[in-house]
Amino acid sequence: MTITKNLNGTNLQIALEGRLDTTTAPELEAELKGSLDSADTLVLDFSKLDYISSAGLRVLLSAHKVMARKGGMKVTHVNDIVQEVFEVTGFADILTIE
Repeated sequence: MTITKNLNGTNLQIALEGRLDTTTAPELEAELKGSLDSADTLVLDFSKLDYISSAGLRVLLSAHKVMARKGGMKVTHVNDIVQEVFEVTGFADILTIE
């Protein structure tokens, strides 16, 4: 998985490419831990994300909890496969998806 990070003021944008699974979730988790303190809003761009597993969902939930106390978090450009995972797991009701 490739992670592209852009911090513009207090707006953190992270684009993911590839698969967010058991192998790659710790990488995203570490990236977020080091970046969320300086961000008030988080935008995750999933336009190039092919797959998400339960390990990836756990990282998203953790980030969502942190950002809910700040300016918020949204997920953009979600493909049909990832959207279906969000819907089946109930994450579509928790996350702001655009």
